[in-house]
Amino acid sequence: MVICGPGGVGKGTIASRLVAEVNDLSLSRSWTTRRRRRGERDDSYLFVTREEFEDAIAKDRFFEWAEFLGNLYGTPRPDPDMDSDLLLEIDIQGAKQVRQKDPDAAVILVIAPSSDEQRHRMVSRGDDKGTIDERVAVGQREVSEALKFADYVVVNDDLNRAVSEIASIINSLRSK
Repeated sequence: MVICGPGGVGKGTIASRLVAEVNDLSLSRSWTTRRRRRGERDDSYLFVTREEFEDAIAKDRFFEWAEFLGNLYGTPRPDPDMDSDLLLEIDIQGAKQVRQKDPDAAVILVIAPSSDEQRHRMVSRGDDKGTIDERVAVGQREVSEALKFADYVVVNDDLNRAVSEIASIINSLRSK
C-alpha cells in the first residue's frame, strides 16, 4: 500500500498513526540525502550521503527512487519474509514508479485542503522559506499527474478523519 502526496500534506504523520493503530502494518523507512529538518525524528528517514545512496542504486537495493530539488529519496526493496502488510510513504514520483512495477499496489493520494494550508504546514515543520513556493508549485503539478493513477484521494483537512478514512481503505483492501 502506498501513501503519496506532495510535501506538507501530512503523509508522515498519517503513516505513523496508521502503523500505530492498524494491526499487521509496517512502515517502510525511506532513504534520503537531504539534511534532517529541525525537530525531525532520527528515524523519519535513513539519512545517508549521496555516495552511499548512489552505491545502493548501483546494487539495485531500491524498489523506487527519485531526485527531488537536488536530493535523492528512495524506498528500499521490501523483505520477502515480512509477516505484515507494507506501507510505503513516498512522493508522487515514487508512487508512479511503484504503480509501474506493481500494478496491484493500492495508491492513496493525500492532499492538503489548500495551498495556503500546505505552506503553513511546511513553515511550521521548519522547511526553508526560500523553497516553499517552489515545493507548492511542484506539488500542484504532481497532484495533477497523480490523479491519473491514484486509486483513492484523501483530503487531510482533519487528521483524525484522514487516518480513519485510510484505515478503512486498508481494511477494505484486506477483505478482498
